[in-house]
Amino acid sequence: MIFDTDILVWVFRRDRVATEFVNSERDRAASIVTLMELLNGARSKADMMTTRQFFVDLDIRLMPIDEPISYLAANLIEDHRLVDGLGINDALIAATARETGETLATANVRHFRGIPNLSVKSFRPARS
Repeated sequence: MIFDTDILVWVFRRDRVATEFVNSERDRAASIVTLMELLNGARSKADMMTTRQFFVDLDIRLMPIDEPISYLAANLIEDHRLVDGLGINDALIAATARETGETLATANVRHFRGIPNLSVKSFRPARS
């Protein structure tokens, strides 16, 4: 299962439901885009180190972006930007899930709902 950035943010915020949800999955993965989004939100080098360690501690495999993922993401933006509000980061994350055949777990289903052949698992945090 590939976790969208929003779920991992909830885990960082110590949301019990998000933590249990992530821990319940044996095969945990995230797009490298998710790591970059979290690093981008860091306020210090220590925050960046904590973010990196977070992926190690939870045994989350980082999925790289390759050429097929890049082209699929571009096509997804063309097809879904104006209709569903799909942005670059979400397009890359969705393309990664679809190309690898993984389910995408997200609390932001709206951005992904119209993407064909993408398995999406909806998530709701304890605090929303």
